[in-house]
Amino acid sequence: MVKVYHDNDIDDSAIKKTTLAVVGYGSQGRAQALNLRDSNANVLLGLRKGPSWTLAQSDGFQPLSVRDASAKANVILILIPDPQQPEVFRTEIEPSLKSGKTLVFSHGYNIHFHDIEPPEDVDVIMVAPKSPGQRLRELFLNGFGVPALFAVGQDATGHARELVLALCKALGCSRAGVIETTFKDETESDLFGEQAVLVGGLIRLIVEGYETLVQAGYPPELAYFETCNEMKLIMDLVYQYGFVGMLRRVSDTAKFGGLTIGPKVVDHTVRENMKIILGDIQSGKFAKSWTGDPGSAKRLNAMIDEFEHHSIEKIGKDIRKLSGLEK
Repeated sequence: MVKVYHDNDIDDSAIKKTTLAVVGYGSQGRAQALNLRDSNANVLLGLRKGPSWTLAQSDGFQPLSVRDASAKANVILILIPDPQQPEVFRTEIEPSLKSGKTLVFSHGYNIHFHDIEPPEDVDVIMVAPKSPGQRLRELFLNGFGVPALFAVGQDATGHARELVLALCKALGCSRAGVIETTFKDETESDLFGEQAVLVGGLIRLIVEGYETLVQAGYPPELAYFETCNEMKLIMDLVYQYGFVGMLRRVSDTAKFGGLTIGPKVVDHTVRENMKIILGDIQSGKFAKSWTGDPGSAKRLNAMIDEFEHHSIEKIGKDIRKLSGLEK
């Protein structure tokens, strides 16, 4: 059983004795910067001019360039998208790095796959909140927090673990509980979950179910309700009560049909496919096809454009309007 660290296990005084620079002001960047500031940390923002700069000013910050913020801070949180991190690190952050500084990530991708290779005399740590930034901020303001994973990738100063735990506490994550991991395990398991289950697997399961019903002659609106709209209702029950708790809250017909037919849909061949996917992640093959391929962003946009023209998107928009979710 892994050890779960809570507020009482952590001395967060290290956070209040240093200067932090948050690079990026998107979902995680904004939430983490605000939480850290509310925890009495000295927070600078390193941004490029644009909408994020303006938003940060409206939140009471005085943003600096990434280079200036990195030069002034002892602890640098890199919270921009994975594909952008290596170039920004090389051009704006690395020139300001001095011995004893700390680099902080919320996902281990660029460290694990060596797209960023920090100097040996700096600490490299990770705090990975297990929620989008909006939820991280919301729960913090409500006096609680979201669980997080933390890791020490490089401990040049001998104090990296102390600092990463202090960050967990300042972000509000140890109010819920934080668990130690490694950059390797966090990166590979996170990518696998996104690809095989949470984004890739879920979308394909919904689309295949939708298309099966539509091609069999059922109205698209009905198909959307039964394969997509109700997915959230079921997952909300799983999130709140677990699988058994969900089963106890649906009809007996749904229980019996789901438990007897589910294994015929997601069978042993799916597990074999998942093993291949995991192998591609572990070997670095996926990383090469994503951040290692200059054309990958164009391919991604093309795939999203294709989905925008799928009938499930048109019907979904109509259903969301019907439900009051969209205007």
